[in-house]
Amino acid sequence: MSSLVVGLGNMGADYEHTRHNVGFDILDVLAGQFQDDTTFEPSRHGDIFKFRTKGSPITLLKPSTFVNLSGKAVAYWMQKEKVKLENVLIVTDDIALPFGTLRLRASGNNGGHNGLKHIDEILGTNNYARLRVGIGGEFDRGQQVNFVLGQWTEEERGSLEERMEMAGRTILSFCTAGVDRTMSQYNNK
Repeated sequence: MSSLVVGLGNMGADYEHTRHNVGFDILDVLAGQFQDDTTFEPSRHGDIFKFRTKGSPITLLKPSTFVNLSGKAVAYWMQKEKVKLENVLIVTDDIALPFGTLRLRASGNNGGHNGLKHIDEILGTNNYARLRVGIGGEFDRGQQVNFVLGQWTEEERGSLEERMEMAGRTILSFCTAGVDRTMSQYNNK
């Protein structure tokens, strides 16, 4: 079965390696495990990287639609690659989770995340898997946007690579073993 893994983030140098782009960064780390040249190819509604593992074709997508319009890219690539909804995984930042926490769910609400809201709207359902990556919520009142679009602290950077590698293992498990087995194996790690 083909899988589509979508890392949420925003294109452009201003957003590179910000908390909001952790989905993009995780896909970069994962792609690097399969090919030395991890160049994502520009395509319609985003940049893609394709590979196979354990016989399963996987498409990684970094939407070019900005986070708040991610549904357009998800729907297009699901149709283009003929990926069923149960084989779609959205990788997104989450301020409600402590930094570094990884939580895979088979479905759920959008938790106020504008990217997930748009995906729900375009797909007409929230019944798709999402890997939520905790970025913490250590910001003053009224500073949420600055926090989310800000750079990681030195302390966070120290453990970020290990967390992104764990997220990559979770993604591969989702694509080859399914959401239920992956949740029981990787949640709370």
